[in-house]
Amino acid sequence: MTTRDDLTDLPEYRDNPFIAKLPRLLSAREALRTMAAPPIFNEKERGYAAHLRAHCVLRLKNYFEPLENHLQLEAKFGMLLRQGYLSRNPNTTDYIHRLQDGYERVVGKDLAAVRRPIRSTASSFALIGCSGIGKSYGMARVLELYPQVVHHAEPFSLDQVVWLKLDSPYKGSPKQLCISFFQEMDNLLGTRYRARYGASRSSLDEMMVQMAQMANLHALGVLIVDEIQHIKEAPGTGADALLNFLVTLVNTIGIPVIVIGTLGALPLLQGDFRQARRASGLGSLVWERMEVGATWNHFVDHMWSYQWTREVSPLTGEIRQALYEESQGILDVLVNLFMMAQLRAIQLGVLRGRPERIDAGLLRQVANEHLRLIHPMIDALKRNDREAIAKYDDIRPLHDHVRQMFGDSLARLSDPPSTAVRTPAISATEDDTRVNDDDGPILRALEDLGLAHDIAKVLLVEVQAENQGLSALDLVAVISTRLRERGPAQPTAKTRRPTARGKTAKAQGPSDKQDLRIIIAAGKKDGLPAYEALLGAGAIKPPMVDRAG
Repeated sequence: MTTRDDLTDLPEYRDNPFIAKLPRLLSAREALRTMAAPPIFNEKERGYAAHLRAHCVLRLKNYFEPLENHLQLEAKFGMLLRQGYLSRNPNTTDYIHRLQDGYERVVGKDLAAVRRPIRSTASSFALIGCSGIGKSYGMARVLELYPQVVHHAEPFSLDQVVWLKLDSPYKGSPKQLCISFFQEMDNLLGTRYRARYGASRSSLDEMMVQMAQMANLHALGVLIVDEIQHIKEAPGTGADALLNFLVTLVNTIGIPVIVIGTLGALPLLQGDFRQARRASGLGSLVWERMEVGATWNHFVDHMWSYQWTREVSPLTGEIRQALYEESQGILDVLVNLFMMAQLRAIQLGVLRGRPERIDAGLLRQVANEHLRLIHPMIDALKRNDREAIAKYDDIRPLHDHVRQMFGDSLARLSDPPSTAVRTPAISATEDDTRVNDDDGPILRALEDLGLAHDIAKVLLVEVQAENQGLSALDLVAVISTRLRERGPAQPTAKTRRPTARGKTAKAQGPSDKQDLRIIIAAGKKDGLPAYEALLGAGAIKPPMVDRAG
């Protein structure tokens, strides 16, 4: 096990106050344990009311299970941070020379102004991968292992900023990046750098010089710039100016830099040899979507154990396949799909009295209804079309959609019906009765059976969720069987109504020859299934669409 004393055995780390104040180095096992963020879970919570369990499901939003790539990121960050401080030891004259050079840059408003060149030990790397793969969250978990600000009383009184994370400006403006830097430093240190150096009248060169000086004065350990692909939108030479500035921070100022972006950032970093070389200082990390294998199975196994449904659904091979096909190895999509499937199972249990069970059919139904926003991206991943993936690499709208869906569902579950009924409620929400465009012929066939349009929609969605992959004919047959099993409806006070002459008459309805229940009962005596009896009597017409074909 690594201890604080172990650092003194590394001669390059001895007597460097900036390194000595950092947390001790972690072994791989310690990093796994420290970075993990499992959700709060107690099996007794499965007995809670539905609306409370829906809130429990939301805990998965912050679920984090460290994987091999996260361990690699943690190790690289630790190296980058400590190596960058080697040439900035405040106990050496090099540090004084760096401060003097900073003064020269501020006076001359020139980043290239150097009186005594000092070799930089700083490096950098790029973390690239498709959106939702866990780059930003993984980086955040690594950063939580380190304090952001450390105060020093000697040999100089200063506040050391160990790391600072910025989001790349949406239009790639280097000026906006500098303003964001000043604002974040103000938030951390209580300074007024934004007011002094971030005014609109200040030129870009002035801002860059001041930003470099502030990073030097506060011994900034690592600068992280996330969403680097946004600089593609920079007008003119804005993208080149921003990349060149980041390179200058590494080479001249000695500040390590990490850039994080989607696959859309690859052309930017590969387009210029200098940027590509600097971004590979410690080896670029390109996180591909996960493939089915030991790591994927490890993550799914752990995630699947957090179920708040009444019944615990076993993790079958069919479910594993559905999870991968609908998420394509993107962890963010996988977790959101699992959350929404649990919520749907809880809803069906409350509104329709169904067992709260998750199966492959329910997963595919939920994905079809609630992941439509990212279908182009999922399709591109299935085709392994990297150009298309780069176009559809932003799944942030999915997060807003999931948040809205949970909000609507929580509102409904907070005031559930007093008793669960198996007959679908006509007041079901739009989400619960959404059907595909190509289900129109099936709905028309059901309406020909005498079903109201809204009841037909509810029955179709329910049967599709429970019987994934059935053809149109089979779907109608299953629904017809359910109608038979439910039996005749109980008469109500509304079965008779006054006529124009004040007399009471029966409500109009189908004749005995058209009554589906009579047709099904007669067919049963002859040994015919309900569907064949209805078809033979001409009560239904064969649908024209066969989804299985």
